[in-house]
Amino acid sequence: MRWIVTGAAGMLGTDLVKRLAGDGQQVRALGRSDLDVTDAGAVAREVRDVDVVVNCAAWTAVDDAEAQEAAAFDLNAVAPQLLARAAREAGARMVQISTDYVFDGQADEPYAEDAALAPRSAYGRTKVAGEWAVRAENPDHLVVRTAWLYGAHGGCFPKTMARLAGERPELQVVSDQLGQPTWTADVADLVVRLVDAQVPAGTYHATSSGQVSWHGFTRAIVEALGKDPEMVRETTSHAFVRPAPRPSYSVLGHAALDRAGIKPIGHWAQRWHAAAPAVLG
Repeated sequence: MRWIVTGAAGMLGTDLVKRLAGDGQQVRALGRSDLDVTDAGAVAREVRDVDVVVNCAAWTAVDDAEAQEAAAFDLNAVAPQLLARAAREAGARMVQISTDYVFDGQADEPYAEDAALAPRSAYGRTKVAGEWAVRAENPDHLVVRTAWLYGAHGGCFPKTMARLAGERPELQVVSDQLGQPTWTADVADLVVRLVDAQVPAGTYHATSSGQVSWHGFTRAIVEALGKDPEMVRETTSHAFVRPAPRPSYSVLGHAALDRAGIKPIGHWAQRWHAAAPAVLG
């Protein structure tokens, strides 16, 4: 198959391109310098003679989006619209990577794929708009939501915690935010499996199974470094007030994967054990 991956220099894009190349697929890896995804003409010229377009390009600076929502909208909503339109005109399937921030983060059970969208931040609003645009422009779409991403290529939470653990005798980490730490290599694998299986168009969740707090995840990170996890102390979100509100609950359900006969990503702890050598390097 012939693939285009935008945002190919990012953490997820890099792993997806690596996976596709390893599978012997034809893939064009497009970074920011290769394609301005907000330029309709450039997008139309680039998206030709392909079977799948995967949009990993996004404005991911959550706090900065609060003050620069228009710029975030261009990248998170306008660009997906243009890519989805071009993919439809090329007869290609469109895969849009989205986020848990489309929900309100106040649930007490995993969010279903069709749960009500209620973003509480500029970032979340722009990602919701991107989902709507893709659905409107290209009936042959997959909206793939993920969360709490980490990977070997680029900055991420485990790398930050590893650095701080080497500098400080104690780490204060919030225990009142729950989610599913997810390896970008696993998301890349799931995207490929969804496309290969020709699953029905719709929304799917690409997160690890299980759930944990940032505090619990940091303890696992510290253990992977060979340090005492007791150095990680609990605190609450009130100690880390930021411009954009963080979801208290970012756990996503995987019922759509089950219905499509696609195996979800494994438990977060097992996947972190597999990923840690590559991520912490």
